[in-house]
Amino acid sequence: MAMEPRQPITERSTLIERRKELQALGAAFQELRRAAEGVPRARRRGLLAFRGAAGLGKTALITEARDRAAAGGFTVLSGRGGENEQGSAFRVVRQLMQPPLATMDGPELRAFLGSWYDVMAAVLGLEAKGAAPAPDPTGVREGLDWVMTRIAVRKAPVVLLVDDLHWADAESLSWLTSFASRIDDLPLLVVIAYRPDEVPSEECALRALVADHGDRPHDLALLTADGVAQVVRNEVGPAAEDVFCKECWSATGGSPFETVELAIGLAERKVRGTQDDLPAMRELAAAIKGPGLIDRLKRLDTATVRFADVAAVLGSPFSPQLAAAIAVLGDDAAAEATQQLRAARILADGHGFEGELEFVHPLIATTIYRSIRPGFRAGLHNAAAEALLTAGYGPTAAARHLMEVPCEGSPETVACLREAARDYLRAGATDAARRLLTRALQEPPPPEDRAAVLHELACATFLIEPTATVRYLREALAEPDIDPDLRASVVYRLTTALAHTDQMAEAVAVAAEEARQATHPRVKLRMQADQFVWSTMHAGAPDSAARSRTLTRLAEQLPGRSLEERYILGLRAWDAVLRGEPRDTALTYAEKSLRGGMSWTDENRGFEVPLSVALVFMYGDQPRRAEELFDHGIAECTAKGWHGSHLAFGQTIAGYVRYHRGCLAEAEDFVRAGLRSADKVEGVVAARWYGVSVLIQTLLARGRQAEARALADEHQFGESAPNAVIYPDPRTVYAELLLAEGRHAEAARLLASVGEWLDGRGWRNPAWCPWQMRLASALAPISPDEAIGHAREAVRRAREFGAASTVGQALHTLAEVTGGPTALELYAAAVDHLEQSPAAYELARAQIGHGAALSRAGRLQEAADRLYQGLEGAVHCGAETLAGRAREELSAAGMRPLPLRYVKADTLSPQELRAAELTVQGQPAAVVAEEVHLTEQGVRQLLSRIYRKVGTDAAGLAKFLADHPQPGHPQPDHSEPGRSQPGHPHPPRP
Repeated sequence: MAMEPRQPITERSTLIERRKELQALGAAFQELRRAAEGVPRARRRGLLAFRGAAGLGKTALITEARDRAAAGGFTVLSGRGGENEQGSAFRVVRQLMQPPLATMDGPELRAFLGSWYDVMAAVLGLEAKGAAPAPDPTGVREGLDWVMTRIAVRKAPVVLLVDDLHWADAESLSWLTSFASRIDDLPLLVVIAYRPDEVPSEECALRALVADHGDRPHDLALLTADGVAQVVRNEVGPAAEDVFCKECWSATGGSPFETVELAIGLAERKVRGTQDDLPAMRELAAAIKGPGLIDRLKRLDTATVRFADVAAVLGSPFSPQLAAAIAVLGDDAAAEATQQLRAARILADGHGFEGELEFVHPLIATTIYRSIRPGFRAGLHNAAAEALLTAGYGPTAAARHLMEVPCEGSPETVACLREAARDYLRAGATDAARRLLTRALQEPPPPEDRAAVLHELACATFLIEPTATVRYLREALAEPDIDPDLRASVVYRLTTALAHTDQMAEAVAVAAEEARQATHPRVKLRMQADQFVWSTMHAGAPDSAARSRTLTRLAEQLPGRSLEERYILGLRAWDAVLRGEPRDTALTYAEKSLRGGMSWTDENRGFEVPLSVALVFMYGDQPRRAEELFDHGIAECTAKGWHGSHLAFGQTIAGYVRYHRGCLAEAEDFVRAGLRSADKVEGVVAARWYGVSVLIQTLLARGRQAEARALADEHQFGESAPNAVIYPDPRTVYAELLLAEGRHAEAARLLASVGEWLDGRGWRNPAWCPWQMRLASALAPISPDEAIGHAREAVRRAREFGAASTVGQALHTLAEVTGGPTALELYAAAVDHLEQSPAAYELARAQIGHGAALSRAGRLQEAADRLYQGLEGAVHCGAETLAGRAREELSAAGMRPLPLRYVKADTLSPQELRAAELTVQGQPAAVVAEEVHLTEQGVRQLLSRIYRKVGTDAAGLAKFLADHPQPGHPQPDHSEPGRSQPGHPHPPRP
């Protein structure tokens, strides 16, 4: 007859000589309760770590923590790493988060997860279907942060327990490490236990988690002889002899696990603890682990042994029904096996879902698993995979077992591994997907599927091993009879991988060769688009003029019906900007490319073309349109869990658009957010170059030269640049920094080399790279005539492009390097153009420059008007140093700055609205002036203010009015002609 089952004991006898650990646990619970109640505290430790070798009582401490938390009314979430489950991505995360989410129905769960539902459903195993793109690791971690934060707040206070953290899957460990920074601010306590000697040497996440957070980990020690004696006497009785207890200590080595198991076994045999009982004690001690445990197990019946073997293969915790099915046992036999294994202290109730079982200690599971003959063990894994699929556990659960089965060329195995890899990719677990697909390739797959498997493997390795990605994709291209769409996707991935490994020339060559060989018109167009993308991005690409002619001819023939055609049209728009063709040409192609849609998150096309199209509008003086596109792109990336390089680019270039509008503080915020996003992703070099370039420009505009220099030095930002083309051009930006530091000769030399490079490519538009303007400024104190020549050429090129902001900036530069009375007309023309553009910061610069020149010419009243306008603009833009210059000029002329009055952005006054409507209708300035009761000069100033408010120019004003109807009926302002209007205080007489 089987012995009565005895559960693992959790009384104090299992926690002998753990006083300090228990005190730490108690203090942590008290702090957690105070935090949940909102009691102010100077410091709270949200993480508690116990570490030690196998058998030192870590699991007993985790169990004690669980019991105390439950008794205290805390919400308990628990998980455990598994020796054989480390390859199962997010296994521990799912153990922790699935139970509280499982209690919610569909609508409640969607409401709880909010916008994160589509991303987190795949990560948490709530939904394994759908064609959602794979989120990046950064997005997954932030989504898990959101879920755990909501759980902690909703079910506060929460105790999160993780045992055997050294065996946790890499994805769960990575998340827990990143989440640690939030623990102290939540009603949450994390308790972890791990074996330091079994942490993989390459696993830095766990070490960082413990080293960077909370107190030093509690190192568990072996029990002393007195401690072992106390455990033995608690079970056997106080009469156990000292000699017997000391022999128990010698037999167990002071291991708490072995001591407790031995003491319980002695009690069950009714041993009294005398010297006569020593042989029986030694026999029991030998049977606790290792060969002795296996001998003890094999003394049970065959069905029970088979049930234990299956349990070891499944891993803890496991379903007894599933184990019975794999072991081919009926209900009665399975129940009997469970009872015997409980009585033998091999199995116990699990702490996860109700009805699950687990091993009493991980050492037992490891010992049994390793005792199974390899061939039989592989068969059990195969049977487990089939049973899991049949029971509806899904391909990822089955794939873990298929990884342990020898390769047999099974199409079913390949299909399951591929499906599991897709699930992992949807969850952002690229490394887990890579392992499965590598195994699928070894199976091997049927010949007709080999190219597809290689392509999927390349997708999984792209962020991990880009060089391996290139190898897999080249192998895929070598396969015969590839589907045209698959081949196009392979080529895109290959060119992208080559570009990201700084092999830009080869990326261009691959795309060009594929475009030449393609026979299907749509595929050929797709390949041509890829070729144009990488050629444009390649800083050293030859034959730029010939490529532009080809692109022009191609775009003229395309109506934009397909996505391939729209990409070509978008590239044509961008090429027109780079080459300085008329602004209207670029904007027309840009708008045409957007009809029908263009996604920023198409995994097989990238975001380079949508980003470039958005920049066309920015350089074309329509930054509001650019912002709309960037806001859409950022929202698209965020919704799909792409919080890495895509989001970094989006945030950075969105900041660049704000910089062009003169919203400098907002621009700085966006760009810093972009750099933070880029810093979360290893190896995102291009995104950092973009971010540093834009941030240096913004800091210089705000007058914070020292910060700009520190940023440049921190990122080794200087005269060298990557092979990829960056916007704004990094070397030109660095030259601006040199100019701000007064290093004119160095700046001139650098800018001359930039100009030689750009002119060689036929890229002559000063709107996107104002190297000639900056070179003119650098040469002004060195070679004035040469400076004027460059400035005049910049004006000519700016007029060819036709953006008012660019023409105004070029005229402003020409005025500065020309000087004297001649400069006054140039300054006035610069202000006039900039007043018709959304470039508020550049307008403020030109107004202050004009005012200073007027003051030197003795025209103080006009100077005062310009300086006050420039001062208001500079303050509004956040350009502190520029505003200071305006105040100095006013002071030098004997004028006192007046308090500034501000306009409210994006809200047109009745007078402004009426002026805008009449202007859009094409009414002459005289008619507009009479209607709104201003002089014609006052109308020009009013329109300038309108353009800055709405972030567009005269051409875009009609669209703005249609898209933003103003409430109420417009009433004209009956102020007297010549009176100061809001935002332009009337200057005092000098």
